[in-house]
Amino acid sequence: MSNTRFPNDSTEPDHFILPDLVGHCNFPLTYHPNGDAIAAQSVHWLDRMCPELSPKKRKALYGLQAGELTAHCYPYSITDNRLRVVSDFMNYLFHLDNISDGMMTNDTERLADAVMNALWYPHEYRPTHAPGKEQPEEEISAGKIARDYWARCIEEAGPGVQARFKESLELFFEAVHQQAQDRDADIIPDIESYIDVRRDTSGCKPVFDLMEYALGIDLPDEVVENPVIKALNQGTNDLVTWSNVSRFIPSIDIFSYNVEQSRGDTHNMVVILMKYHGHNLQSAIDYVGDLCRETINTFIANREKVPSWGPEIDKDVAGYVQGLQEWIVGSLHWSFQTRRYFADKGAEVKRTRYVKLLPLKEAAELPPSPPLTPSKEVGFSVKGATMEAPSSPTRFEYYKNSEN
Repeated sequence: MSNTRFPNDSTEPDHFILPDLVGHCNFPLTYHPNGDAIAAQSVHWLDRMCPELSPKKRKALYGLQAGELTAHCYPYSITDNRLRVVSDFMNYLFHLDNISDGMMTNDTERLADAVMNALWYPHEYRPTHAPGKEQPEEEISAGKIARDYWARCIEEAGPGVQARFKESLELFFEAVHQQAQDRDADIIPDIESYIDVRRDTSGCKPVFDLMEYALGIDLPDEVVENPVIKALNQGTNDLVTWSNVSRFIPSIDIFSYNVEQSRGDTHNMVVILMKYHGHNLQSAIDYVGDLCRETINTFIANREKVPSWGPEIDKDVAGYVQGLQEWIVGSLHWSFQTRRYFADKGAEVKRTRYVKLLPLKEAAELPPSPPLTPSKEVGFSVKGATMEAPSSPTRFEYYKNSEN
């Protein structure tokens, strides 16, 4: 193992201690009454749609428990049918993580094109022949799976929900593309750039859009664009991401760090804090933990600032905000349930918060430190970062305008 992974530790650490986020987050934990049955249906659906999966990846699919995550994170009052559609997307999102891991830039573009084709043309495959964007006559499986769940989703999703979901997924793929470019060039971004990209690569934005679908609502644009609603949305995204996401939901960085460091993955806030901001491993973990605790506190404060739009809309807004809260607490507890981060030791890690470092895989080598001039030391404020989400233009516009 190379000591360059821990440049600020006097001796190479063999473990770290997780912050007590479970103790700090006192939101009630819920679970859909039919969650187990629907989770089983959903994972079998993806298994059936992916006959090419290797035995190892098939085992990982069932150990992931993405359906159980969905049952924790979406209000228990939603219909079984809508929970199933959201669960299918959750499984699919993690599947995209698996198939895109390590992809070069051009490969991520082709994957994005295939998925977005399914969303723009949900009832039939219409390959584009635009120069540089040519698609095969036979649709790839990632597109087929996307079309399968999306055709069911739009049967009940409102027009605003559909538009937001497509835009969020476009932003997601553009961020994945940027991450692939950084990986190809051996670039470790500064912390501000990392947070900007991470908010899209986490995959949280489209799954938060599906909260509206799950509840059977379609929030007006004036609500979605309200600064307080955007702050609640972004704060939830940050919490899910910093505490648990490898690249897609949920990958809180401190939970996914051990697995990622073992394979030399540097797209993690813990790595950036050690690399550029003088932290050792434990202080970097503690720093991210402090960010998470303060962001929970900010979420609670912002929840009290939600304005009123009248009784009918207020009821829909209350359900949406409650759903964001379910995501915070549900993803936190799920991180110790899935095998994705701690294998079969999740319950023990949850109790002790002790994480023994996995050995560095022989094929994994960290890239050398690239030249970087950070804008400022740990250059952001937690409250400022979660108070108002920046707006972003829609990407991948060619599907709207292309002629086949």
